[in-house]
Amino acid sequence: MTAKANRKLKSPQRPMTVTWAVIICLLVMELFFYAWCRVQCINTGYQIDAQRQRHKRLTSLENELKVELTRLKAPERIRQLAENQLGLIVPGPDKTVVLP
Repeated sequence: MTAKANRKLKSPQRPMTVTWAVIICLLVMELFFYAWCRVQCINTGYQIDAQRQRHKRLTSLENELKVELTRLKAPERIRQLAENQLGLIVPGPDKTVVLP
């Protein structure tokens, strides 16, 4: 009779142990999932910051190029290049031909 009593005591404990094992496994899996989500969030933040810095650098470069383009298009600079490098001069009134 003691053997039957021991079997009856062991049977209810086994499902309880399995239940606790399942609960602990679920908690550990939830912990890993939370950690993975946090790591992904941090990595995304780093990527956003890198893109912001890149955007800032490209905007600065764009402004520099606009200034350089304006300088290169300056009429005074073009006149100097035409006179010095190409030997062109502004024609006087006597060299102008009016077409009818």
